Amino acid sequence: MVFSTAEQRRRRSEGASDLFGHPRGLTFLFATEMWERFSYYGMRALLVLYMVRLLLLPGHVENVIGLSALKYLLESIFGPLGVQPFASQVYGLYTGLVYLTPVFGGMLADRVLGQHRTILLGAAMMALGHFMMAFEPLFLIALTMLILGNGAFKPNMSAQVGGLYAPGDQRRDRAYSIFYVGINLGAFLAPLVCGTLGEELGWHYGFTAAGIGMTIALAIYLYAMPELPPDELHKGMAAGIDKKPLDRNERRGILALIALFLPTTLFWATYEQQGNTIVLWADDHTNRTINLLFWHGEIPVTWFQAFNPFLIFAFTPLVIALWTWQAKRGSEPSTVTKMSIGCVGVTLANLIMAGAAWQAAGDEASWLWLLAYFVVITIGELYLSPIGLSLVSKVAPARMVSMLMGLWLATSFTGNFIAGWLGSFWSGMDKATFFMMIAGVALVAGAVILAFDRPLRNVVGNQVSMS
Repeated sequence: MVFSTAEQRRRRSEGASDLFGHPRGLTFLFATEMWERFSYYGMRALLVLYMVRLLLLPGHVENVIGLSALKYLLESIFGPLGVQPFASQVYGLYTGLVYLTPVFGGMLADRVLGQHRTILLGAAMMALGHFMMAFEPLFLIALTMLILGNGAFKPNMSAQVGGLYAPGDQRRDRAYSIFYVGINLGAFLAPLVCGTLGEELGWHYGFTAAGIGMTIALAIYLYAMPELPPDELHKGMAAGIDKKPLDRNERRGILALIALFLPTTLFWATYEQQGNTIVLWADDHTNRTINLLFWHGEIPVTWFQAFNPFLIFAFTPLVIALWTWQAKRGSEPSTVTKMSIGCVGVTLANLIMAGAAWQAAGDEASWLWLLAYFVVITIGELYLSPIGLSLVSKVAPARMVSMLMGLWLATSFTGNFIAGWLGSFWSGMDKATFFMMIAGVALVAGAVILAFDRPLRNVVGNQVSMS
């Protein structure tokens, strides 16, 4: 008997499970993504500090291939840049381009290589790029390898999670929440391992640890390939649907996603201050002393980057339980409303930091202000980021799922680019005013998303029901 692709996927997803009642492939995708995110966030935790404390200082900056040309280009656009504003611009370019290239990585997978080979190519490039970070002259070349490798890797990993489930399978949203925990487990461990190695033993030890993490991710994925869903490219070619025009529901679903791109971009522009200006606040304006009955010391700057992913573990079950309870009462917010709530969370988090700056009045603020910031911004993140990934996997036509996942991730490109530009105001701006500005941008994003709620609710609902 020959089963349809959807029926084969249903039987595979129900046949063998070893992680909370989900297909075995989710376990391996979880582990692969965890180690890849370990490498990404481990390097990111060090990047701004590495540039400000060492790489961009005299005696080092002259050795970096291509850096003078990049600075000339940026200064021709933004004017003269000191060490901190230049580091912020480089950080914004890197974290932004990391989320632009997935558009092309998705197209490469959908049209040429398929998801599996594109992921393997991207993982190998990122491992090499992390190891190259250990050599000062290769700094920009290493960043380029990481940017291109991430573009090949990221959209196809996210798309494959949805590929484990048949259309209409109610476990898909929960699967993306589990997958998101994997992302944040890696992000939690990264600052503790790579950050500590970089700050205590030397920057290059931290970058090498990130490279080892990416190599582990590559090995896990190679081992897991028999458990993963077949490439959408090959399924589409076999069925002949890759040559059919989009139908009306597919076009409406794509338009629904595009309508959310701009406000989602503004969300990421404010959220991504965590790895930039929040690091500088922790370094220069925070009393990091902690005095417990059994231990007294100072919290390393990079450890603050572990707060957010740790809180993801703590809050994800609570948020899912809340949504389940609301669904039973018929009061669960719509997808778009959840995303708007996520933006409000970022607004409130930055208002907390404005309060910290006002209370400190130029002195150091308690580290507890940062803890409160991370608690609130984490709740906001849970209402937007995994919901967006699940939405794309439901709405996108199968033949375009990797490309549209890449386009969705590209909102972080423009968001991170804007984040770098916003961060360049840090040095010359009153800190309370700066945080108020970031809060205002997030609030505008939430208002725009909420304005789209009613017109998009039917479009999204109809498209999901057609899955």
